[in-house]
Amino acid sequence: MYYPYFRGKQFELITVREMARLFAENDFIPVIEPVRESLNGLKRALEAIHAANGKAIVIVNPYYGDHQSDGGSITSFLENEFSGSTNISAGILLRNDMSVDDAFSCLEQHLAHTPVLVHAGFTEPKALAATLEEQGLMTGLTNIFIDDYAKLLYRKHFGSSTRILIRDGFNRQRNADYPEVEVFSELHATYPELGMSGFGDFLMVGDAYTEGGGPAYAVAIHLTFIDRDKDDVMYIYHFVSDTKDTPTDPAGKFAQALNKLITKLDSGDSGIFEGAAIEEFRGLHAKGHFPGLGYVKKLSMKHHIETLANYLK
Repeated sequence: MYYPYFRGKQFELITVREMARLFAENDFIPVIEPVRESLNGLKRALEAIHAANGKAIVIVNPYYGDHQSDGGSITSFLENEFSGSTNISAGILLRNDMSVDDAFSCLEQHLAHTPVLVHAGFTEPKALAATLEEQGLMTGLTNIFIDDYAKLLYRKHFGSSTRILIRDGFNRQRNADYPEVEVFSELHATYPELGMSGFGDFLMVGDAYTEGGGPAYAVAIHLTFIDRDKDDVMYIYHFVSDTKDTPTDPAGKFAQALNKLITKLDSGDSGIFEGAAIEEFRGLHAKGHFPGLGYVKKLSMKHHIETLANYLK
């Protein structure tokens, strides 16, 4: 149903690991694109998914990061660590530099791990669909479409398969430039109307990939909420620090942003779902503690997942 797309940085993988049980309970299936050479964090995340009897999809030919030129170590990792597992699927990223033969060869190589096709720039959908139909593979296949690269005409070729649509709802800017609130997505409410079996997003990280952030001139806490009075559209708050003109004192700037979050929560009309992540934000506020920006991002991701789980129940 819900397919959150993670790039395998440290706090993304920690989020997957800590949310494994909630993923399994709600039939949420994370998609993970490993971007770090070491696969130890990925292994721990997948072990948690497996232990919870959940499912995950691991991209075996990443577009970004340390495995960009060769995903062979990821394929070997799946064969060695999760051989025979039906819970962990191999995700094949179909990009604009791949031919139909390339795509089909990669698919055949990973048949032991219930392969999933992730369409992200591929240019020959009609020919690929015809090949899949001829080989009798289409009906049992899951196709995930990244919306920016695979519009309606593209997706129609795969109508007899299970189809998932992932859309980037996060409008990435400099922290200092975010508005207080803006629209994030309506896909969680409209995906059946689009003929999809499920939907996904890039959480509040966005699809744009960067290796590392620079100094934080402003600190922002990004939190989504669903407005029941506006056709269940999902919006996102950006709680931004008042201090925006210096790279120093991230703890002080986090405190400013957190104060704005707590004030909005206490107003009683925030619309924010108060689950475990919000409880932790409240605890940080009460203690006056700054856990680091990576941890703050993790809490925002956890809250987003909790919000969708609460809505889809």
